[in-house]
Amino acid sequence: MRRPRIRTLLVVTLLLLAGCTSAPEEEEPGPSWPDQAPGERWQPRPGTGWQWQLTGKLDTSVKAPVYDVDGFTTTKEQVAALKKAGRKTICYLSTGAWEDFRPDADRFPESMRGRSNGWEGERWLDIRRLAELEPLIAARFDMCREKGFDAVEPDNMDAYRNTSGFPLTADDQLRYNRLIAKLAHDRGLAVGLKNDLDQIPELVGDFDFAVNEQCAEFSECERLTPFVEAGKAVFHVEYELPTNRFCKASRELKLSSLQKRYDLDAWRRPC
Repeated sequence: MRRPRIRTLLVVTLLLLAGCTSAPEEEEPGPSWPDQAPGERWQPRPGTGWQWQLTGKLDTSVKAPVYDVDGFTTTKEQVAALKKAGRKTICYLSTGAWEDFRPDADRFPESMRGRSNGWEGERWLDIRRLAELEPLIAARFDMCREKGFDAVEPDNMDAYRNTSGFPLTADDQLRYNRLIAKLAHDRGLAVGLKNDLDQIPELVGDFDFAVNEQCAEFSECERLTPFVEAGKAVFHVEYELPTNRFCKASRELKLSSLQKRYDLDAWRRPC
């Protein structure tokens, strides 16, 4: 994730924004994906509207064809209700960092946990340990499938570019990210590449869509073009920029862009 690392600043920001509301939404453009044959996995197309909510009570009234929600806290019944309403669902999970608040946290050996990734209770994982990580991540993906999700969003997929506590290389990251894609595909789930812009040329063929934070703020959005050219959606958010600073360029690049708050509650402003 690419969000502020100081929780107190986050709280202040949220208090300042607490009174903000968005105008009533109209239904966003209908699903931009082809009909799926039995057993075929979902393939979101460029420009598909979406909602990303990881905190707070899930708001199922948002007029978006795709919901990206927390895989652990979202229930099977909520996924079924979204599906009944014609929504596609993405199961958010951290696959590159350990989180002490997850129910399976004790299954990750202490020696596999590196330095903090900047969030309380979270530490980078030693992604070189593929044999040990594979069954742990597979179990999480099984949970997503059993709840009825269409896809997974694996987070913290660029440990090699961070101070992880391990001597990780770009090749280590490629091997791990491809394992993640395979585990999802083996379960009939689509999978998104989270951030990791430097490895898009090598990984665009392995992933079904991309999820990006703040590419406009950092002048990086054009680097996501390989996904769009491959007919794959790029789900994108900005936190610091207002929509009038990035939506025009996002539409030109065919990104699916939102303005969101840092805590990723239900509030949103779509382009």
